[in-house]
Amino acid sequence: MPTFFMKKNILIDVERLKYPRSGIANVCISLIKGLDEKLCHFNYTFYGPATNIPAIQSDFKIINWKFWHKKIKVNTSSFSLIHVTHQLSDYFHSKKSNQKKVVTLHDLNFLHDKSSARKIEKSKKLVQKNIGNADAIVCISEFVKNDFLKNKHLFTLKNDVEVEVIYNGLIFPKNEKFSSKKKYEFIDRKFILNIGVLFPKKNQEVLLELLKDNDQDLVLITSSAKSAYKESFLEKVKNSGFEKRVHILENVENNEKYFLLQHCESYCHPSLAEGFGIPPVEAMYFGKPIFLSNLTSLPEIGGDLAFYFNNFSGDSMRKTYSEGIEKFYADQENFITKLKERASQFSYKQMAASYEKLYERLLN
Repeated sequence: MPTFFMKKNILIDVERLKYPRSGIANVCISLIKGLDEKLCHFNYTFYGPATNIPAIQSDFKIINWKFWHKKIKVNTSSFSLIHVTHQLSDYFHSKKSNQKKVVTLHDLNFLHDKSSARKIEKSKKLVQKNIGNADAIVCISEFVKNDFLKNKHLFTLKNDVEVEVIYNGLIFPKNEKFSSKKKYEFIDRKFILNIGVLFPKKNQEVLLELLKDNDQDLVLITSSAKSAYKESFLEKVKNSGFEKRVHILENVENNEKYFLLQHCESYCHPSLAEGFGIPPVEAMYFGKPIFLSNLTSLPEIGGDLAFYFNNFSGDSMRKTYSEGIEKFYADQENFITKLKERASQFSYKQMAASYEKLYERLLN
């Protein structure tokens, strides 16, 4: 076969699949599925824990992640392009002179979340190792891109590096009716849902303000927690007398999560720092009213269909919530249609197509 017909080889680092219930793992799975379902112009190899990589129909290859790869590097000489899907990756910091490199930048939260000077310096060094020799840096929202450009002086980059936005893409469930074998005591009551790690930047504690003067419950789905924040949060729950109305569910399977999204009254996400925000998009897909902070990337994700907390005082939040719920139910059918349409803009197929277009541009 003439060499100009030979497909070039691309290596994609999906090592973050080690944490299968994390947001970045969802993005990696979406990218794999999107590339698997399209007529690809390249030979793809995925680097990550083989047991967590979804079944692939195409003739793609897998390099199984091993803990010792930090010391004994994976041989990348056969690849024309390497895509590192997270700016804090511990792998593929170096590249050959004839290779191209793409790095996905999810956020620079360590610059904004009151991290210690030591942590900021450590994170900066790791980001530098990843993006310093990148030919293209992909930001997951316009907010992240603008934040990166503002702080670009903190890093040493190639002169001709491209910086562009490709939104995260989601795989939405095919059916919208889910059942559960679990007996949730709150399922027949009105409840507010929040999904995310129990961390200070996620700001879940302010949601307790929404429980005052009503009989709603609050359900938190979390994959991990910062222990000091969790202790502080539980103390506030106790002091507020809400022990029977606040429910923390850990390591919930996707179908169970969809069941809870299907049954909640609303989805609330008062995060202080968010590079994208996958759970609000999932809630939109289920046609649920979403209440977001007006910070970082969230207004970009929710657009004019979300309701925004302008501050976190109890009175202001409750006013935003009650007015938003009233507005939603006054035009429910139309709202649901528009929410689903907006969610569909963040699809895994669109994301995969955008990445492959970038790979083609760099390699041609």
